[in-house]
Amino acid sequence: MGWIVKKAVFFDRDGVINRDYGYVGSLERFEFLPGVKDALATIKEMGYLTILVTNQSGIARGMYTVDDFDTVTEFMQGELAARHAAFDGVYFCPHHPQASVAAFRCDCACRKPKPEMLFWAQKEFDIDLEHSIMVGDHASDIEAAQNAGVKNLILVGTHLATDGPLVPKAQRFADLPQFVQALQSGDITLY
Repeated sequence: MGWIVKKAVFFDRDGVINRDYGYVGSLERFEFLPGVKDALATIKEMGYLTILVTNQSGIARGMYTVDDFDTVTEFMQGELAARHAAFDGVYFCPHHPQASVAAFRCDCACRKPKPEMLFWAQKEFDIDLEHSIMVGDHASDIEAAQNAGVKNLILVGTHLATDGPLVPKAQRFADLPQFVQALQSGDITLY
């Protein structure tokens, strides 16, 4: 009997899942975007793994700590679990090449647009990257997915006008719920 390779939807966090106030590292600054919890539940009901891949350079900049990020993640996952929508995997990059916190100052392989976080998830969950989906709100999210071999690229959120031209292969939606509606109804082209 062969091993089963799974499809996943990868998500950026700030601007896709929650409001992007810039460096969201505390519960006071974490606010789910409208419709996101139900959208994530629908994706899971459709049989996809849900994987969060998020750059968190606020840690490298000394604006909040890994523990702060863990606290926000625990809250987020708890809220989502109540809707059967918790992420199957959460991966984050705390690094930045010009970090003020020396321990996180490096040119790492995990900071998007580099693909390492997606590869970590692939190894942990046996994910078929080519037939998976990336949902991000910046060109760097889409580029990370392309660099990992993901063919289904979705750009959402407030940066469509500025980042859209940088990633011409990405399909565009106003927000995550609009994308999920199209996914559920089959009104989207997937590879």
